[in-house]
Amino acid sequence: MPLHLAVALFYATASLFAISGAEDPYRFYTWNITYGDIYPLGVRQTGILINGQFPGPDIHSVTNDNLIINVFNNLNESFLLSWNGIQQRRNSYEDGVYGTTCPIPPGKNFTYSLQVKDQIGSFYYFPSLAFHKAAGGFGGIRILSRPRIPVPFPDPAGDYTLLIGDWYKSNYTVLKARLDRGKKLPFPDGILVNGRGPGGASFNVEQGKTYRLRISNVGLQNSLNFRIQNHKLKLVEVEGTHTLQTTYSSIDLHLGQSCSVLFTADQPAKDYYIVVSSRFTNPVLTTTGTLRYSNSAGPVSGPPPGGPTIQIDWSLNQARSIRTNLTASGPRPNPQGSYHYGLINTTRTIRLANSAGQVNGKQRYAVNSVSFVPADTPLKLADYFKIGGVFRVGSISNNPYGGGIYLDTSVMDADYRAFVEIVFQNNEDIIQSWHLDGYSFFVVGMDGGQWTADSRKGYNLRDAISRCTTQVYPKSWTAIYVALDNVGMWNLRSEYWARQYLGQQFYLRVYTTSTSLRDEYPIPKNALLCGRASGRSTRPL
Repeated sequence: MPLHLAVALFYATASLFAISGAEDPYRFYTWNITYGDIYPLGVRQTGILINGQFPGPDIHSVTNDNLIINVFNNLNESFLLSWNGIQQRRNSYEDGVYGTTCPIPPGKNFTYSLQVKDQIGSFYYFPSLAFHKAAGGFGGIRILSRPRIPVPFPDPAGDYTLLIGDWYKSNYTVLKARLDRGKKLPFPDGILVNGRGPGGASFNVEQGKTYRLRISNVGLQNSLNFRIQNHKLKLVEVEGTHTLQTTYSSIDLHLGQSCSVLFTADQPAKDYYIVVSSRFTNPVLTTTGTLRYSNSAGPVSGPPPGGPTIQIDWSLNQARSIRTNLTASGPRPNPQGSYHYGLINTTRTIRLANSAGQVNGKQRYAVNSVSFVPADTPLKLADYFKIGGVFRVGSISNNPYGGGIYLDTSVMDADYRAFVEIVFQNNEDIIQSWHLDGYSFFVVGMDGGQWTADSRKGYNLRDAISRCTTQVYPKSWTAIYVALDNVGMWNLRSEYWARQYLGQQFYLRVYTTSTSLRDEYPIPKNALLCGRASGRSTRPL
């Protein structure tokens, strides 16, 4: 072979290995979890802080980044963080809920290794154990598109995280003790914006420029409505999906939901109210923040703008108007509409009904009559080590049967790569919000009354929004399609946090007999082992 051809072949081969062997970037975080005094509603409370912050620090990342987060638990109780909307592809061990991950003991640390694989968008993290969410420990997650992937709007002048949620003046320990005694929680005391009460949060803007707000409802009990005095909100993204860019005067965010809106500072230069109020409640909770123009001529004036209160139709119509932008790129360059979910036949229908009632004289909440009780060992570890007696596959039915509530460690089996329809039936007078870890799903339909097979005639099989948290209105149903392409043990829960705590959740075990790394990673080498998994050995990734 001539020398110049041999040299060319060498460089071509070397380049190929460099490309194929290239790793995605790593971002490293060290977080110290501590107690601290906080005063969000003017009363001293015990908060849970991350590096001294309430709320915790934002995570800024780019599609496919590896996030290495070393969490030191300085509390006097066990602690876990979970990552709402981060799909943990092939790696449910890192999901940070008790069904998958052993808690971090007091005085110890654990390093999460997450990859935001093939994801973009706005999400948040939160503490998943012991009603800690009522004390803080939450923060925003943003995943930016890679530089060469087009985004369907110009770069904004600023990009802000807004964590909104209802809040209690009582310490989380008091709330938890009340639930443990089998009592319901009272109505919340207020609403926070980025950890601050009425008038506490402010955002600076320059006249004529456009800004992005990443809003998450990290609250415990209530749907919320968000609005800015005299400004329109253009919805551009919902939980990792670019949306049709519809303009609203205000927008509802139900428990656990996240979205991005754009607004332009196109009004006379002064200060304006930012308003967050509760939905479907009596009384209505309201809080305000301030949008401050850099050349402001004066403070906010007039009453804060009103918003919808108990109107369900208003919210339902808005929800139906939120659609996927089929021509925009997602995390990859191909258009979001290139996945034609409406042409795929579903292989299974799962119907889930929420309910409330008493068990042994204590308040409990259930899915298909089963109220979840945690086992003594994380379910994923029991599955991996083949420890019997921890859970029973099939301990929750595919369909509601109408019987009384009973306690069990409910796990539903599902086949890897199945394409399933899940119908959430809400026969109660409350608004429900459901989240599925490990996945995004298509919200193909929602309406009042009872779901029937005929309800499918009204499904949106073209541009339904793909997200990970969906509301179900009172006495109504919501239907989703989901491709079960992520092996693991995945928590499906109510985001109504007292209901989740008292049993309104279960685990979906997406299973394959394959042991290939293409389907699921092995248990992390640094995985904490607890319960009946204590003393066993892990293997390296």
